[in-house]
Amino acid sequence: MTKQSTDLRETVRQRYAAAAVQVTEGGSACCGPAAIEIDDNFGSALYTGGEHDDLPAEAVAASLGCGNPTAVADLGEGDRVLDLGSGGGIDVLLSARRVGSTGKAYGLDMTEEMLALALANQKKAGATNVEFLKGTIEAIPLPANTIDVVISNCVINLSTDKSAVFAETFRVLVPGGRIGISDVVADDALTSEQRAERGDYVGCIAGALSFTEYRAGLEAAGFTGIEITPTHAVADGMHSAIVKAAKPRTEETGGERATTAASGTCDEVDAAAGCCGN
Repeated sequence: MTKQSTDLRETVRQRYAAAAVQVTEGGSACCGPAAIEIDDNFGSALYTGGEHDDLPAEAVAASLGCGNPTAVADLGEGDRVLDLGSGGGIDVLLSARRVGSTGKAYGLDMTEEMLALALANQKKAGATNVEFLKGTIEAIPLPANTIDVVISNCVINLSTDKSAVFAETFRVLVPGGRIGISDVVADDALTSEQRAERGDYVGCIAGALSFTEYRAGLEAAGFTGIEITPTHAVADGMHSAIVKAAKPRTEETGGERATTAASGTCDEVDAAAGCCGN
């Protein structure tokens, strides 16, 4: 990793560590945690109806995403789902409801403060089919072929090595597994310099891929059935978008589910990287 990439990752880490601390320490006895204010294009306002009404207030307050990936990921009973860059845990907790007691929802985050907040929110929610892992989205600490659905909410644009993210996502998915991602995507006509003029890297703008670049990155990793659908503008020529794709099934496996994570245990994950909670 170059020094510039290392510096950008540390800037991102510091930004989200500060956000977690703001939620944890910024509340009051009467009013609860203070939501992180950005603008109408990001945050908990993008979740519809009463979807998060009975989640811990801290999980909702810490929402910094640009969409609602759980609404488009077609999660079903028994699915094993992984949220890349899980933050305070809102999408993991929503996923845990959808997959039920026979499924499992993993959250992956590199920020200690966010993991601590997520674990506290898991405890408050009483979610027993949830597990948070510490690590980076460029090196996912899970075995291959163990996840049915990968989701992410405005995080991949923050990575300085998006090809590694796509390759790792492909690796952990079972054959026939799929992604349902919300992310910021730029018009093809915008250069990298023009994207940077519209917002900084940590603000999810400067590091965004174009529509063509995003599709090419997923194709290079092996994904098929790629759909990238813009939902709303977040800056001039920049969009929040829903990204869907699938890992092809093979004749040898026919999409057969691996058993490593299906049992609900963390033994192999423990050996690989360590678990933050269960």
